[in-house]
Amino acid sequence: MEKLTKRRLDALKPSKVGVEGSEQFLWDGELRGFGVRVSAAGLKSFIVQYRTQEGRHRRRVIGRYGLMTVEQARDAARDILMAVAKGCDPEEAATRTDDLTVGAVCDWYLGEAEAGRILGKRRRPIKASTLAMDRSRIDAHIKPLLGKRIINTLKLGDIEGAQADIAAGKTSKARVGSRGGATTGGEGVAARTMSTLHSIFEHAVRLGKITSNPAKGVRRLASTPRDRRLSRAEIEKLGKAMRIAEQDGEHPTGLAAIRFFLMTGLRRMEGLALERAWLHDEEGSIRFPDTKSGAQTRVIGRAAVDLLLAQSQAGSRFFFPADWGEGHFVGIVRVLDRVCAMARLEDVTPHTLRHTFASVAGDLGFSELTIAALLGHAARGVTQRYIHIDEALRLAADRVADEMADILDGKATAARLAIPQAKRYGVSAAISKAMSNARK
Repeated sequence: MEKLTKRRLDALKPSKVGVEGSEQFLWDGELRGFGVRVSAAGLKSFIVQYRTQEGRHRRRVIGRYGLMTVEQARDAARDILMAVAKGCDPEEAATRTDDLTVGAVCDWYLGEAEAGRILGKRRRPIKASTLAMDRSRIDAHIKPLLGKRIINTLKLGDIEGAQADIAAGKTSKARVGSRGGATTGGEGVAARTMSTLHSIFEHAVRLGKITSNPAKGVRRLASTPRDRRLSRAEIEKLGKAMRIAEQDGEHPTGLAAIRFFLMTGLRRMEGLALERAWLHDEEGSIRFPDTKSGAQTRVIGRAAVDLLLAQSQAGSRFFFPADWGEGHFVGIVRVLDRVCAMARLEDVTPHTLRHTFASVAGDLGFSELTIAALLGHAARGVTQRYIHIDEALRLAADRVADEMADILDGKATAARLAIPQAKRYGVSAAISKAMSNARK
């Protein structure tokens, strides 16, 4: 094998010009592992190939021929091979360099997590919905403020300063075009962004990407909990506005979704992404393959089941299909804003509808444990273990859904608030009965 020289490289031509993926290699006869790679387009790059002490094969590009000479490339290759002989892996060292930026680590995290190589809660791959939110926070807040900062130079004050900037609205942006939402700031957004950044750094430390977490010890802002819920009078006003909006041509899917959320207390994406295959009509339940708390069976009232069955098939697997494409409806926020403006109701979000469902259930006399089970908060408790409890939850779900429908339609009266049988037969009593049956 001959030594690599300028004359040999100048005479080297690609074997299959223009064929994607076709490459050829020419190795040096003097320094083992040193060579040149010729792409299909004719680009020539110096490379070095070696095996680490752990037996891993590495191939690293040194530089492009023309920008550096053969002798310069040979010297660089010799330095790399000497480092390998001393037990160092230059490729790994390059990925752990001190000049790694926050943006680079965020990109690494997204790539690894999307490939399923980073485990999240319950030691499972991170959910696509969580990754979408992480990407949004990275693009909207983390990269604009810290993306170009070298991780090794970051101080706690820099990170808390970024948190303050997000809370003050420095990274806020107005909505662009007819689709998508605005980028908002505030204390809650700032605190959640810091949690995301801290988690990314923790994954990077655990997997050897960086040596320490610069966000460790950061004091996250304590945001004010949102406990807004609609009173009975406000629900009646909302129902009246929905009837007027329906006559005025408001989006029927959006109106149906609002009514469904009030009757079931489901989370926004649980309801909008609800698939027809998950509904078990006869037992009045929805079997979610995955939720915020894992796989769950959720009992809903008969009135809510009828509402779902009344939705147009439209060839979609979703009960609330999108206007175009194969996805589900996502415009509930804008429909809710328009209806609430008509009803002169302020600060109402889809999560407000979930709180309102719980509030009406409490007014009807159901226990906190019953309400928690209806909302899906009881996945780790015994309420998910015994089928006998379904009858108690079905009673509660039917009662709350019927009451909510009556309030929306202007049919409810204050005299219907007290329901002794609901108090006597809450989930606590059902648990005792189920556990007694299980022991027999």
